[in-house]
Amino acid sequence: MAHLIQVGAGSGGMPVLDMICRDPRITRVTLIEPDVYKPHNVERHVFPLSAVGQPKADLAERWLRERRPELDVQVLACDLLDPARQADIQALAAHADLGVCAVDNEPAKYHWDALMRQHAKPWTLGEVLSGGIGGFVHCFVPQGPCYGCVASHLQRSVTVDNAPPPDYSAPGGPVVETTIPASKASIQAVASLHALVTLALLGGEPPPFTSLLLTLQRVPEVFDEAFRPYRFRVPRAADCLICQARPTPSSVEELDVALDQALARLGDE
Repeated sequence: MAHLIQVGAGSGGMPVLDMICRDPRITRVTLIEPDVYKPHNVERHVFPLSAVGQPKADLAERWLRERRPELDVQVLACDLLDPARQADIQALAAHADLGVCAVDNEPAKYHWDALMRQHAKPWTLGEVLSGGIGGFVHCFVPQGPCYGCVASHLQRSVTVDNAPPPDYSAPGGPVVETTIPASKASIQAVASLHALVTLALLGGEPPPFTSLLLTLQRVPEVFDEAFRPYRFRVPRAADCLICQARPTPSSVEELDVALDQALARLGDE
């Protein structure tokens, strides 16, 4: 009997939640999701057009109860980083058995990582690459590498995008971010892998990798083949500024020295 805590019920998070919660070992679910279902969500989401304008948290709760009426479901329609809700979120995380992160912004991922590590909870993260060209599934366990360790390692070893050339005609001008939405099929493919990895973790058998990259399209200079898996076993970084324990400086001078050392380490990477 397990308690799942998840943040995010968007186009990727909702299918993950649906697949995991069909497993009878999950008896309690806590979902954190602040957003409202909008017209542009319909193309890639499981919720119908008629649900536009309703909170995603409420829609997700109704979805789960219709499929498993006995499931204990609690939703928090709030931002994960909301200072006013941190005590509630901390208490729920402390009593959960595992976590799922299904958000696409970096501050939330780092916050979730810190929350899970504080309470020694295993958790998983799914990421769909722009345009649906592929996706990552990451698995984190207590005493293993943190999200910062994994993100830093993959940034150095895997190229998944090429930066656009600079626009010399407008020096100092704004850089337009081009983001191509992924198709529902691509999102579902990565979500299915995310659910499978999470269920393996629930069964006490973590997969033999930290991160799994599955390519879904062939992209010149990015991915040579479509539908090819890559597995990474990322070690915990000895010089990680996030998860490695360090003594607290006892004076302002020691704090300055510690800051200088941290900046020097960043400069060496």
